[in-house]
Amino acid sequence: MIKITVGVDGMACGMCEAHVNDAVRKAFPVKKVSSSYVKKETVILTEQEIPESGIRKVIAETGYEVTGINRAPYEKKGLFSRRHT
Repeated sequence: MIKITVGVDGMACGMCEAHVNDAVRKAFPVKKVSSSYVKKETVILTEQEIPESGIRKVIAETGYEVTGINRAPYEKKGLFSRRHT
């Protein structure tokens, strides 16, 4: 799984967050997407690679500006996650 953290400028409320989340869900096969106007970011969890140009285009079409994109491997943490001993 891949965690993509997208810096997004211009979100000002919960409706802005929902607008970005909906646009990302409709455009890409994501497992989870969540946005925070306070942190100025959108976090995408996906099993497939999503091109940076596609992310920038979809978010720009919603009226917000992408300020940066970071990718990292993601391992789910929780009750059933594997522990390394």
